[in-house]
Amino acid sequence: MITNTAPKYEYMPSEGIEKIHETTMRVLEEFGIAFSHDEAVDALERAGCEVDRDALPAPLVKFPRELVMEQIAQAPREFTLHARNPQNNVIIGGNHMVLAPVYGPPNVQDLDKGRREATMEDYRNFVKLAQVVPDLHNAGGTVVEPNDEPQETRHLDMMHALLTLSDKPFMGNVVSAENANDCIELAAIVFGGRDVLAKQPVMLSLINVNSPRLYDTRMLDALMTYVRARQPVLVTPFILAGAMSPVAVGGTLVQQNAEALAGITLTQLVNPGTPVVYGSFLSNSDMQSGSPAFGTPESAAALLVSAQLARKYNLPFRGGGGLTSSKVPDGQAMWEAMMTLFPTFLAGTNFVLHAAGWLESGLVSSYEKFVMDVELLKMMQVFLGGIALDDEGLALDAFEEIGPGGYFFGAAHTMRHFRDAFYRPLVADVQNYIRWEQKGAETADVRANRVWKKWLNEYARPAMDSAIQEALIEFMARRKQEIV
Repeated sequence: MITNTAPKYEYMPSEGIEKIHETTMRVLEEFGIAFSHDEAVDALERAGCEVDRDALPAPLVKFPRELVMEQIAQAPREFTLHARNPQNNVIIGGNHMVLAPVYGPPNVQDLDKGRREATMEDYRNFVKLAQVVPDLHNAGGTVVEPNDEPQETRHLDMMHALLTLSDKPFMGNVVSAENANDCIELAAIVFGGRDVLAKQPVMLSLINVNSPRLYDTRMLDALMTYVRARQPVLVTPFILAGAMSPVAVGGTLVQQNAEALAGITLTQLVNPGTPVVYGSFLSNSDMQSGSPAFGTPESAAALLVSAQLARKYNLPFRGGGGLTSSKVPDGQAMWEAMMTLFPTFLAGTNFVLHAAGWLESGLVSSYEKFVMDVELLKMMQVFLGGIALDDEGLALDAFEEIGPGGYFFGAAHTMRHFRDAFYRPLVADVQNYIRWEQKGAETADVRANRVWKKWLNEYARPAMDSAIQEALIEFMARRKQEIV
């Protein structure tokens, strides 16, 4: 977990934020949000929402602004997510930043085997990498989609990997209510029961809006299941402007805000006080090809404004990551990743999904880019650390020792601090050309390939009580039998 005390970048003046808020309230009151879930619609109607049950593609719900503001005020400004190892507990909200790996790709890529469908071995590898790297504070969820496991039961194997290969917090499966309930039951075995989970949440789960302005059945099933168990959710509109929202960035921000606030309102009606995160996944489409574009200047600006909106509502904020449209871990991949990560840190984002490993518009989890993204994360943390202005930071004794025209390499002050004075690269090469050439003229992706293999070799499985391990295996076997 990172403590980010740097000033939050206010991209938009307060009157602009108020204009987005007011327009959002009009959208919620006049246009509404569709909910494809009878139980959710019933809860909203009982609370005072206007419902058109005959609307297509799903019942349309219009929200009184007073209800929205009253309900979102019940959600905590920050909360603790508990890990199997208490030293890995994290706080979501406030000045805290939690970084999590890539989520969702069906494919993987590395320099050795190229691009291919992800397997359960790949899944376990990425969980191990997230465990080994101290700059990641969450083991993730669907770090890849293991296509060699049956779709109906793979969530059990994925959750087992998260619970046993890592002792960091993790994310739940959201494919269905049954899958969500299985994740809760498996976590309850490890942490001591559902009552413990309700008091000490252990997993976040990603609830995406089917933008524009539609919550589908699957997402609502998962939302209701996790919220009833008092496990926090990331309510996140998934928007590619131009296709899933207007091409106008202002209108897109209004749509995102309306969708997020509607879902957060529902969470508090289902279980008041349940932790919830205001999520943003907002980029734009390439209007020539129709393809999604990532690392764009428009998405960077929208990320900063989205964080301002979350702060206005006193809600933790999720956004950003190392996003790119590039097909390989090259220069484009890294400038687009930095175009997203820089505003992510400046905004004081509380939970960062896709912080490492994202490639090819989210279709690929890349081993090499995972390492290269970690390099960026390390650099951003140094950037956030500020500049020391104490006696050692101002270094007057070095000026006293070294006169005009001298060199500071041998100064006493330098000798005290040279080991930790500056950032030391993980992957970047800072040698001169001749030495770089003599050592094989390796590119960054080649060096990154060596690093992730080293990390996997150094991985040590965290200890777990044998009785708990047996209980997990027994539950999985029983559930697989029931499902099949």
